[in-house]
This record gives sequence, C-alpha cells and structure tokens, in this order.
Amino acid sequence: MGALGLQTHIWNNNLKSGVLLAGFPVLLLLLMYGLSVGYVGLVEPINSVGEGMVLAADHMKRIWPFAILGAGLWFAIAFFSYQNMIEASVGARGLTRKEAPELYNLLENLCVSRGLTMPQLNIIETDALNAFASGLTEKSYKVTVTRGLIETLDKDELEAVLAHELTHIMNKDVRLLIIAVIFVGVFSFFGELVFRNMFRSGVRVGGHTRSRNGDSRGGGVLILIAIAMIVVAYLLALVIRFSLSRKREFLADAGAAELTRNPDAMISALKKISGHSRIEAPNDVQQMMVENTQPFAGVFATHPPIEKRIKALVSFAGGQQ
Repeated sequence: MGALGLQTHIWNNNLKSGVLLAGFPVLLLLLMYGLSVGYVGLVEPINSVGEGMVLAADHMKRIWPFAILGAGLWFAIAFFSYQNMIEASVGARGLTRKEAPELYNLLENLCVSRGLTMPQLNIIETDALNAFASGLTEKSYKVTVTRGLIETLDKDELEAVLAHELTHIMNKDVRLLIIAVIFVGVFSFFGELVFRNMFRSGVRVGGHTRSRNGDSRGGGVLILIAIAMIVVAYLLALVIRFSLSRKREFLADAGAAELTRNPDAMISALKKISGHSRIEAPNDVQQMMVENTQPFAGVFATHPPIEKRIKALVSFAGGQQ
C-alpha cells in the first residue's frame, strides 16, 4: 500500500476536482432554468405548459450572466474565507512552537523527510481525540489537532496521526473535499431559498391557487417541473460529492505507515481514537477528520470502520493487531 507514491490516486483526485469545476456551470444552468420555470409558473399568465417553458427559457437568457457572476463571487468568497469558517466552526486557534515543541518537531521532521513545506498547526481545546488537515494551496495548508489527542497519544502515535494528515495533503484529498463542499453549498443555498419563497408565497403546488392574478392553466404543472429540476440539480451535485471514495482513509493510513515506518503506531492511535473522536462540528468539517462517526446527510458513512482500517494495516503494511 504505497499510498504516498500512489500517483494514480493523486491524478484521480485532480481529475475529480476538474470535473467538479467543469460540471458546476452545467448544473448551475439547470438550476437557473428550474428557477425560471418556477417563476413563470408563479407570476406569468400562461395558457399551457409549453408556453410556460418557452417563457422560462427567455427569462433565463436574461438572468444567466448574473447567475454565473453570482456563483463566481460565491467561489471567490469561499476561497478566501473557508479557512476562517472552518476554524470558527470548531473553535480552532493557532498553536505555537513554544506551546507544543515536541509536536512541532514531529511534524517538521516528517516534512523534511519528504521535502514538504511545513503546514501550520492549529489546536481545538476539547478532550475528544481527532485531527484534520485543511487548505487549498501549499501556503494555506493547516493541520489541526485536539487537546485530547496531544494528551492521550504517545510520541509515536502522534507522529502517525500527523503523517496521516500529511498524506491527505500530498494526495490532494484536502483540496478535493473543500472544492466539493463549496460546490454543493451553492445548490443547497439556492434550493433552500426557492422552497422557502414558495411556501411564504402561499403556493399550493398540486392545485391552481397561486399568489398572482392571471390564468392558472399549467401553472401548477410548471411549479412541479421546477421543483423536479431543482431537486435533480441538487442530487447530481450530491452524487459527485458521494463519489469521493472512502478509500482515501485507507491510503492515508498506509501513507502514515510508509512515512513513519511504524504501522503499529497508526494501529495503536486508531484504537485510542475509536469511540472518543466526536466533535461538535458541521458535517463538512467532520468529513475531513481522522475519524467521523456521523454519516453524511444521515445516510452515507464518510469513513470506513476503524476495524477495517486496522485490518488493512495488518494485511498490507505489516502491522500487528
């Protein structure tokens, strides 16, 4: 399991990042058309569904440049502020070398061994045992650990966890996750916005009552079509999000074993972390952590079970269970 040198995994992550960025305008246009159809169904006097769809297309031609501009601004704001939002959501702060000299030395030695720029260190003041890496560029990478992790794990185990997070950085897992979070966030925002506005306007989707004066023929059907299109756009965004394989955790564990030459330390760290990792944080942030017991959207597990990760380290990295 030479995860650190697994170039195909890095290529795969780079490809997925490209697909996310390239697919975003397509799904955004689908979302905008769905919103236009809903708008026509609510406020335009129409005689048929076909007429409403044509009017929606004309309406979309006028608004799509503004939609693309708005999405671009969303990405720009998220790009420059995501780290502050992550840190605020978990209460993380910078950790100085004076506060944790041993931890700094461990991370520095790992980075020197691979010729890496050392990421900044953050800490969360909690007894929970967890850690995660974040950042989009070499200059912005950060590794965040909890107080519980520092005080509970021994030197070798801490080194293994730091190596695990460095592997996520080297394999571009961190960048891919953050791009996916920003990507899905756009559709979540617009989807929630349109449904709230529909309910506030007193729309009865299945019937003919709408908050405007005019012909209602086809209006209810158009609203149903609009809802379906918005849901499809959101679900397609989630499908791309779910395509982020849980294999990344196996590879990061293997990378830790390769970096430290000590798979038993990673196994021991995982055993101590198991059952003691819970941190109150948004699901998007929890997905970045060493261990996450909270499934995404309440359904999909973002991490393989600790037992399977340990078994993989024993089978492929020569660890002792």
